[in-house]
Formats: sequence, C-alpha cells, structure tokens
Amino acid sequence: MNIHKLSEMVGEALKCSSSTLSVAESCTGGFISHLITLIPGSSKYYLGGVTSYAISVKEKVLGVPAGIIKERGVVSSEVAAAMAEGVRRLTGSTFSVSTTGLAGPGGDENNPEGTVWIGISGPQGTDTVKFLNNGCREENIREFAVKALSELFGYISRSLNLPSE
Repeated sequence: MNIHKLSEMVGEALKCSSSTLSVAESCTGGFISHLITLIPGSSKYYLGGVTSYAISVKEKVLGVPAGIIKERGVVSSEVAAAMAEGVRRLTGSTFSVSTTGLAGPGGDENNPEGTVWIGISGPQGTDTVKFLNNGCREENIREFAVKALSELFGYISRSLNLPSE
C-alpha cells in the first residue's frame, strides 16, 4: 500500500472519531511522526511523539521499567508495549504506536537485523506484533514505519468498529 495513503487513512479514522495519537519511536527515529505530519490537518489529531533512541529515555521519559529491559531485552514485546503505554500516558492520547528494533547493520543472538517490535495502545488495551524485514537500514526503517501504520490503522478500525480497507 502507498505509504502516503496509509498515513491519510490513519488520519481520517482519527479525525472522524475525534481521537488523538501519540508515537514513541526508537529504531524508526521519528519517521512515523514525519509521515503522520506530512498530512495536512494532522494537528487536529497528532499530539506528538518521543524519539527514545537511548535506553535512558525509554526509562526516564516513557517509564519503561529497567527490569523489563534487563530481563527481556530492549527489542521485545514487553518494551514495545511499555513504550506505547508510556507515551499514551504522557500525552493523554486516545491511541499510540511504538517501535523498538534493529534496523541494521547487525543484530544480536535473539533478534536478527531487520527485527522490530511494534506496540499499539488504546482504549481496548495494548497489542504488540513482531515484524521482520530483510533489507538495508533505510529500507528496514521505511518498512517498519509502514507496518506500524498498518497495524495502527487495523487497531483503530477494530476499536471504533470502522470498516477496514
């Protein structure tokens, strides 16, 4: 799907329901926020984001417990969930999306290069999804953002009983 169209669909769903969005990004480095703010009128629903590249920012700003990072690793479902919940709590948004992963180069023993965990939080609770992409760093970041927006749109659609496209 066209990335611009996907950003528009997320925006329309949020506007139609008078809902708001916040973003917590690590491996996507602000790219999701950039895509959202490319859409005219996004200030009606987009509250802001935190680019929490450093573990200290995940902990101090987003409230991710250090124990979760130590036990599960920074690239994990638990950290993605805590990031999404943290930015939602911080901004008071209706919905939030987060990313934590390894865009490359390099991976680790638990997660190969091209691994991302996406967290989505809203009134129905918090969901996470793991996604793998086998591209270069720039491609991985782009595909992580596309997958995050796609998952976000699905979550919003289910939460608001909207028809999904």
